[in-house]
Amino acid sequence: MSWMHWTGPTAGFFISIALILTGMTVWQYFSPSIERKGFLPIATTRGDRLFIGLLTSAFIHLAFIGATELNVLVATAVSVVWMVILMRWG
Repeated sequence: MSWMHWTGPTAGFFISIALILTGMTVWQYFSPSIERKGFLPIATTRGDRLFIGLLTSAFIHLAFIGATELNVLVATAVSVVWMVILMRWG
């Protein structure tokens, strides 16, 4: 894997995603989710909300990088808050 420059944040990102997916898989095994309607305009399962949350978190980070001079950790904090709101009430 010499073609990719692995940094601490890069490794942390991929490890975090792997842990989230593993946790969701275990959660789904022990407590299968059902579709429900929250503030999103469609009925979603936990997995759907996770996918939507990860995708929108990527856009939040891109917006912060492209439009502000703020530290990327601010975007990460906003994304975590967004994920909690989306997973709970989405």
